[in-house]
Amino acid sequence: MGKARPAAARRKGPGAPAGAPGGRARPNPNPFEVKVNRQKFPVLGRKARHAVGQPGVSRARAVQKRTQTLLKEYRERDKSNIFTDKRFGEYSSNMSSEEKMVRRFALEQQRQHEKKSIYNLNEDEELTHCGQSLADIEKHNDIVDSDSDPEERGTLSAELTAAHFGGGGGLLHKKTPLQQGGEEEKPRSRRELIEELIAKSKQEKRERQAQREGALELTEKLDQDWKEIQTLLTHRTPKSENRDKKEHPKPDAYDMMVRELGLERKAQPSNRMKTEEELAKEKQDRLQKLEAARLRRMRGEDEAGDARKPKHLSADDLNDSFVLDKDNRRLLSYTDGKMSIKEEQSREASDGESEEEQGEDPSEEDPGDSSDPEGHSDLESDAGSEEDRGWPDREPRPAPGERMTSDGHKARELAKTELPYTFAAPESYEELKSLLSGKTMEEQLVVVERIQTCNHPSLAMGNKAKLEKLFGFLLEYIGDLATDDPPELRVIDKLVVQLYNLCQMFPDSASNSIKFVLRDAMHEMEGAIEARGRAVFPGLDVLVYLKIAGMLFPASDFRHPVVTPALVCMSQLLTKCPVLSLQDVVKGLFVCCVFLDYVSLSRRFIPELINFLLGILYIATPNKHSHGYTLVHPFRASGKNSELLLVSDQEDTATWQRRGLSLGWAGGLKAQTKTEANHTRLSCLAVCLALVKRCVLLYGPLPSFHTIVRPLRALLTEHLAGCGHPPELQELCQSALADMEKQEQCCRPLVCEKSKPLPLKLFTPRLVRVLEFGKKQGSSKEEQERKRLIHKHKREFKGAVREIRRDNQFLARMQLSETLERDAERKRKVKQLFNSLATQEGEWKALKRKKFKK
Repeated sequence: MGKARPAAARRKGPGAPAGAPGGRARPNPNPFEVKVNRQKFPVLGRKARHAVGQPGVSRARAVQKRTQTLLKEYRERDKSNIFTDKRFGEYSSNMSSEEKMVRRFALEQQRQHEKKSIYNLNEDEELTHCGQSLADIEKHNDIVDSDSDPEERGTLSAELTAAHFGGGGGLLHKKTPLQQGGEEEKPRSRRELIEELIAKSKQEKRERQAQREGALELTEKLDQDWKEIQTLLTHRTPKSENRDKKEHPKPDAYDMMVRELGLERKAQPSNRMKTEEELAKEKQDRLQKLEAARLRRMRGEDEAGDARKPKHLSADDLNDSFVLDKDNRRLLSYTDGKMSIKEEQSREASDGESEEEQGEDPSEEDPGDSSDPEGHSDLESDAGSEEDRGWPDREPRPAPGERMTSDGHKARELAKTELPYTFAAPESYEELKSLLSGKTMEEQLVVVERIQTCNHPSLAMGNKAKLEKLFGFLLEYIGDLATDDPPELRVIDKLVVQLYNLCQMFPDSASNSIKFVLRDAMHEMEGAIEARGRAVFPGLDVLVYLKIAGMLFPASDFRHPVVTPALVCMSQLLTKCPVLSLQDVVKGLFVCCVFLDYVSLSRRFIPELINFLLGILYIATPNKHSHGYTLVHPFRASGKNSELLLVSDQEDTATWQRRGLSLGWAGGLKAQTKTEANHTRLSCLAVCLALVKRCVLLYGPLPSFHTIVRPLRALLTEHLAGCGHPPELQELCQSALADMEKQEQCCRPLVCEKSKPLPLKLFTPRLVRVLEFGKKQGSSKEEQERKRLIHKHKREFKGAVREIRRDNQFLARMQLSETLERDAERKRKVKQLFNSLATQEGEWKALKRKKFKK
């Protein structure tokens, strides 16, 4: 029988790792824990590292090593086994013992008086008085008499000691000198002696106080004498003289600005900004007040009418309470030697200039309107003097009652002619047209604005639908203005602002209205093509709608529900509507301008635009034999309208001046004379050249720029150069050609990159030095060494990170085990306490039951 194995080894079993606690390292490890790394093919001369590994054994060894090192450091992290004397200067040989003690005492005092943290405002400081802490004084441990002499502090007189600590016997047995000499006087009682002692102590206290006050007075006097002597010793001039002698430098502009900025009033919190609903409500209330005041004026009902009537005055009234709030006396002027009173003009100016003042308080009336019959005594006296002087041809002065009647009549007439301040939303287009017809441009804008203000969507439930209808009515009204003869373009320009505001409020309904108008225009054009085989350019109203669509909606989107149909509509107009007259040319150029406004941001290429501009240049050139390209519909190479813009009269060419092309031609305007028609042709050509220049700058970065520019350059250089046009047109043509050349130099066409020619095949072998198998070739020894160090650093860094991670995991496991042990110990103790309490409770109940039985 062999020797019995230890109990720990039996518990570990046959597969226990070597080096584990309770076991020994076995020479033969468990074959199931051995890991063999096989190679694909053996290499002679190469040592195979890590061919055989034992993960379990190495893991147990790592745990054992961490237990001996890391766990020991973790458990002893807060322990110190070495006593170190950290007193100041203990290990310094350059300081004596007295210097060390003095320095230590200074550091101790500094540590007591310095605050621990300069940012802690709640830290309590120890306050002292006469070297003693105030906290101890408040505890009344040692009461100090402030009136007592500090030199005699702590000493007690013999009498006081005998009186308080001797039981009072000393006072009774002590005798005065008279009593010692003879027994004539009676002995004093204890009370008398104590009163005498108290009086004596108070007398001494008063003497000390008087002595202290005298010392303070002498000290103050000595300080004053010393100040006077010090001024004499130093020979310094007083501060006032120095201030007078010293010249202060004048502040420059920078210093003055800095002081102004320092003294400038800082920003203050403003009032709360009102919401859109609150602002709309305020505007509506203001307009309602103004309308109520206008109606009162129109009916002749004046709130201040009672104040105009003369009040009854007694005979004893001295009229002391009269105050002239405003100087409403009439202004006198002389015209051709005659006096004229400018009362009516001033009244009309004051009434017309301040609707805002009436909006603040509609009940207030112009003081100039309220004329007191007893007032203007100075004017009456002046008028009387003029009568005495004998002025001829002077109009008679009306009576006060007649003047008040005429003023009220004029106020009512003015109120009737004044625009109402509140308007109901129109339910039909005819109603809106009746509100706006016959009014000036400013009045129309005011009416539309007041309709929006009085019918804001936040004021009532149905106002949103009303304003949505208003957008369609305004759009239709703008179309009617565009079809008038002549068209009201200024009014349209101002009404676009109101359309924009409504479009921002209701974008869906606005887009539907614009699309409905454009759809009708396209249906009409398609019907004309089906009926007659060709279409004509639409009226000015459709062109204005196209312009408004680009102003109300974003034209740079890739696809938009309004702008995209508008672009398609303009493309159809430029391709399907033939140019038959000057009116068609003007309409087409207007469509081109709108097209360029649409694509100015997106730079979208429009071939219909380039084709129409080529056609306009073509019908303005005389030579048509070798133009180098083919015309596309709606233009034709020959025919009645092939030279529509050609001007052959040299006199008309010489008298032409460049100016803006009027849209009246698009509205149906016709030329009165032949000269006017030729000037219009030249203006159309100038507009076309300006559009060509704009297209060159817009489409210059495109790859197909050369294809676009080629026919344009041919027309400008070969055909338009010798037509004898005015100098302004020739300069415009040369400028467009210069822009083309500049864009061609900046943007060259794409070409294939030239490839490097292939070298001839050589039969000489290329010798490469093999430094190490498996490494990249073609590098020097220093480069290979650098790469090797980089690889080694990466490997070591990864290993260090891995070990740190494993150390943290090991510490976490140890901390968890400690926490579990503490929790188990706490549960055990709690259970033990509960058991003891239950035992005590049972014993107490048994004892109580036993007593109850007895």
